[in-house]
Amino acid sequence: MFVVESVCVAWFTLEFLLRFVNAPSKLAFARGPLNVIDAIAILPYYVSLVFDVGEEAQDEAVMGAGRGYLDKLSLILRLLRALRILYVMRLARHSLGLQTLGVTMQRSMREFGLLLLFVCVAVALFSPLVHLAESELAPFAAAHPQHSFSSIPASYWWAIISMTTVGYGDMVPRSVPGQMVALISILSGILIMAFPATSIFHTFSRSYQELKQEYERVWKQERHEEMSDFSQEDFSSASKKESDGNISGTSSVSLKHPIPLQ
Repeated sequence: MFVVESVCVAWFTLEFLLRFVNAPSKLAFARGPLNVIDAIAILPYYVSLVFDVGEEAQDEAVMGAGRGYLDKLSLILRLLRALRILYVMRLARHSLGLQTLGVTMQRSMREFGLLLLFVCVAVALFSPLVHLAESELAPFAAAHPQHSFSSIPASYWWAIISMTTVGYGDMVPRSVPGQMVALISILSGILIMAFPATSIFHTFSRSYQELKQEYERVWKQERHEEMSDFSQEDFSSASKKESDGNISGTSSVSLKHPIPLQ
């Protein structure tokens, strides 16, 4: 796996450097989000190599003391290795769907903000209600301690999971008032999640069509340039053949009809 990763990282590094050298604007290239992701995905490999060499040298030099510093270095190394999962994000450069997803998230920040606001308000509303229903209205309804709603902040987790219709079942209301609050919160969650979803879906569809048309336009332009280059090459070769034919014809005519010497 180390050899495979080394070959892949070497290829990614060569590609990144070639694109950086050929970029007309180095600053615009450095600010590109996909280029930043590429750099973050490539750098942990080289940093981990440096840390591995340095850690081996320090292990040989320091036998008993300084283990806290080495532990911190190993923690940083593990975090950097976890960043290698960003290799998958390189597919966004070649995938129309992932590019559409990124453009949609960029254009729908206001809708996502409204969705987060609605969810936060609903969580702040239903968490005290379910805690009141389970702890005050029916204090002996929760037979198991792990299912009890001990506090309002502990009820936030239940409200989020219930409103997003995930329902892990780790916290379940046992009383009838608590179940009524749970029913209302689940229905409210479905409606709250559905409100901004329509606008986000339309933005995704519009972004997909725009990117698809842009891809088709670029492909047609490249195809037209290739056809024009091919036609120019054919025209130049034909003109060269014609000029060669004219020269040969002129020479044959001059051989058949020599000019008399004066």
